[in-house]
Amino acid sequence: MSKQTLILLYGGRSAEREVSVLSAESVMRAVNYDTFFVKTYFISQSGEFVKTQEFATTPSTDVKLMTNQTFDERQVVKPSDIYEENAVVFPVLHGPMGEDGSIQGFLEVLRMPYVGTNILASAVAMDKITTKRVLESAGIAQVPYLAVIEGEDLEERLAAIEATLTYPVFVKPANMGSSVGISKADNAEQLQVALDLAFKYDSRVLVEQGVVAREIEVGLLGNADVKTTLPGEVVKDVAFYDYDAKYIDNKITMEIPAKIDQKVMDIMRDNAARAFRAIGGCGLSRCDFFLTEEGEVFLNELNTMPGFTQWSMYPLLWANMGLAYPDLIEELVRLAKEMFEKRESHLI
Repeated sequence: MSKQTLILLYGGRSAEREVSVLSAESVMRAVNYDTFFVKTYFISQSGEFVKTQEFATTPSTDVKLMTNQTFDERQVVKPSDIYEENAVVFPVLHGPMGEDGSIQGFLEVLRMPYVGTNILASAVAMDKITTKRVLESAGIAQVPYLAVIEGEDLEERLAAIEATLTYPVFVKPANMGSSVGISKADNAEQLQVALDLAFKYDSRVLVEQGVVAREIEVGLLGNADVKTTLPGEVVKDVAFYDYDAKYIDNKITMEIPAKIDQKVMDIMRDNAARAFRAIGGCGLSRCDFFLTEEGEVFLNELNTMPGFTQWSMYPLLWANMGLAYPDLIEELVRLAKEMFEKRESHLI
């Protein structure tokens, strides 16, 4: 029986490209090579597609994937050259130009099955402001927020923020993940600095009410039949769970399952599944919640391509449910093929 070709597409143009490399290297080592043959393609910071390594067996620990620092322009190919009949693409890409529907649309034009959510769900979940508005329509509780859009009267928006929210607030680019460009503001001066930083990454910025809360996460897996994990908790050794804490310093630990009441667990798992369906999700996502000291549950965001590094929450949540990392990858590929066939069948 021939092996299934799995194409890892990684890197990308967003500020989260380094996370993508870490995720892709973890996936390439976790794959069951009795089942898969792995091909890798790197997308450089400037957008070139580069054909890189191929693996028929598990690579040794000293094997590294190409990065922008080791970029070889002699290996540049046309984007469409990634096409291979019957191959499945795993777009291990985080942030804009990877997790926002753009790559998903490209792969659909190529008629290739791919792991993860479709064009619309990817785009909706990538934009934090749009996500909040969709989840509001589904009646899912969220922390109070205001949007600030480039071109609006900034003084008016600052006044509205201070009239509606109380410090501290968190300021986030609408279309970034992995805590890139996010900062906390305790006063008007810090708010202005935080907005300036966020606008470097996006023209749409979300300002959220700060809450004293635990961060609880639920994994989602499935297409029409959506499964959820028991919640896991991020246990922080730092005051703010920023990009460096997550990926550079690794100053976090996780408690899986989280030590919370069964009733709260049930609410989170139910809201996660409802939110996933509300955005039209398929394949996978990680749903992040706040649990306040008063016991309130707020949905923070849906991450449609959560990190796949060896210390990432999403694969650990499923491992706790009895689905090991290699089996999780295999299931994601199965779901990708299932959704591809469904999309094709709709083109009557």
